[in-house]
Amino acid sequence: MKVPGLKLICLAFLFIHTRILVCYGAPDDAVDDYTDETPAKPPPPEMDNCNGVFLSYAFTSRTKALPLLKNVSAQPWTFKAMATVVNSGTEEVKGWKMYIGFQHKEILVSATNAVLVDGDVDFPAAVGNGTTLAGYPNADLKTSIDTAGDFNQIAVQVELKGSMFGLGEKATPMPKTISLRNDGWRCPTPTKYKTYMHACCKRDPKFKLNSNKKSKFAARQNGDLTFTYDVVKSYEGSYEAQVTMDNSSPIGRLDRWNLTWEWMRGEFIYSMKGAYTPRFDISDCVYGLAGRYLTGFDFTNVMNCEKKPTITDLPLTKANDTQIGKIPYCCKNASLLPPQMDPSRARAIFQLRVYKLPPDTPPTILYPPQRWNITGVINARYHCGPPIRVDPSEFPNPKGFDAKVYAIASWQVVCNMTRAEKRKTRCCVSFSAYYSDGAIPCSTCACGCDNIDTDKCNPDKPAMHLPPDALLLPSENRTAKTKAFAKLKKKGIPRKLPCPDNCGVSINWHINTDHKAGWSARMTLFNWQEAPFVDWFVAVEMKKAYPDYDNVFSFNGTKKLKGIKNTIFFQSLKDLNYLVEMKNGSKPSDPKVPGKQQSVISFIKKKTPNIKIRKGDGFPSKVYFNGEECALPRSFPSSGHRSPLSIASFILISITTTFLLITNRFI
Repeated sequence: MKVPGLKLICLAFLFIHTRILVCYGAPDDAVDDYTDETPAKPPPPEMDNCNGVFLSYAFTSRTKALPLLKNVSAQPWTFKAMATVVNSGTEEVKGWKMYIGFQHKEILVSATNAVLVDGDVDFPAAVGNGTTLAGYPNADLKTSIDTAGDFNQIAVQVELKGSMFGLGEKATPMPKTISLRNDGWRCPTPTKYKTYMHACCKRDPKFKLNSNKKSKFAARQNGDLTFTYDVVKSYEGSYEAQVTMDNSSPIGRLDRWNLTWEWMRGEFIYSMKGAYTPRFDISDCVYGLAGRYLTGFDFTNVMNCEKKPTITDLPLTKANDTQIGKIPYCCKNASLLPPQMDPSRARAIFQLRVYKLPPDTPPTILYPPQRWNITGVINARYHCGPPIRVDPSEFPNPKGFDAKVYAIASWQVVCNMTRAEKRKTRCCVSFSAYYSDGAIPCSTCACGCDNIDTDKCNPDKPAMHLPPDALLLPSENRTAKTKAFAKLKKKGIPRKLPCPDNCGVSINWHINTDHKAGWSARMTLFNWQEAPFVDWFVAVEMKKAYPDYDNVFSFNGTKKLKGIKNTIFFQSLKDLNYLVEMKNGSKPSDPKVPGKQQSVISFIKKKTPNIKIRKGDGFPSKVYFNGEECALPRSFPSSGHRSPLSIASFILISITTTFLLITNRFI
């Protein structure tokens, strides 16, 4: 569909306000060092013919930055560019998100009219692997039909400034691609010129749009973790909001969660109920914009003035506190469980009073905080999108009437679990089997070696196989057993042994038996930390053995996980829900003893009669502890001569230690 007058509107806007290359192409013979005085050209015909969302990226200038180096690959450059998003279709675009595939080690210093979508990342941000921008403060793009062609409402221009590296004098500093990241949109490979690219994105006809056409705002989305930011009362200069956190993932959880966001317009938190900021700091108010604008304001009772506050849950002891507690779903010691474990503990709620600064003081001017990010202790990592305006939330009438109460304004933030980068996980898995007398431990530095003295160990050597009983020892006490086992197997011993895995939690998966009708495994959990895990769980993906899961004897187990394939969910029994902390040995000279629980898991071969246990089919392909994906060994135990004594000893010690630790917990 052609939008009447769009070409003339765009041209006039560009000429009057920017005078730089945005909606138009650059000649192929253009030089690298563009300036802001580049003559304007008419918009490309592709935009006039685009019935959808038109994206463009125009490189405008770059100059060498200090230091000036002879090494071309190390020479920094400063650059400027303009990204443009134009709604040239008939459907309003709510919460636009544009991906730019940077590829030259770019560091983005600023972006007008947009924020980064990568969690808590702030400027300057390394975006060399690409980044996604979202609109702020205007996140929605209306149509030309509904605005009489008002370019300010149908389009946004994002001026980018940053640095890049590794380029020669004549290199072309363009990104790989650009695309619209909103659900239900498809973008073709962009048309590229030397310093300019564009693409016309259109609705995916196969995408089922889950929205209410009567609604003014975007439809609510599903995610592993969602936040709803509801403004429930609004005054001159302040408002009251409620934040609702919902865990929807069957394998996601948070322990000791910390939530951060960023105030973009000078707001500050006056008070909270159901949560608190560990840092009570008013200095940013007194010496900042708040102190300048709010003359005579008493900041004494203000909770937090940080631009990027950290928020956490109240302890259980404050649940009935009439001043800071008494909020439904609050005060759970910052723990958020999967819904199938306990639906009442899969939600958290807190309230806050927020003060605003001019020119945002009228009650009708409301902006949510941006750059939401949440972390926990040995939990899944989450990537959160920007706040999207949704229909106002409904609440029951506080006076008991049969009526609905609505929020003044509501936004939703959707977060999804992400896979941990290599050596950034916090738990790991070891493999052992009845047919092999060695155990394959967690990989070297599986959880990073940041706090390990690598002068005394090698972080790049593969982990050495261990006798199974060595898995019961802390890494610093395994040296003698590791060397003795290597000599017994006639394997070389490096001068510097491999560094340990450095993980707070480790899990051993042991193939216990294998016969014609079925087989069994033993799973043992080790807690190497000084704090216990309460209501722990383990999710195990078994690609080939999943259909034949039969029973677990010391844990609770289920295969009924919504939306998760080939995964068995294990959790503690009701009165054994503590995975206790690591403790000292019985004597001062004895090594520390990890907290530990274990159980035998049985499988039958009814649906998988050709399963090959000794080839690795009996080992998991993924393991999650409390939502954190654990590192797995790269190989399986091999068949060969085994020592019945070592395996039997390992099993006996494991069972005895587990019984003693669990018993001591409840004495």
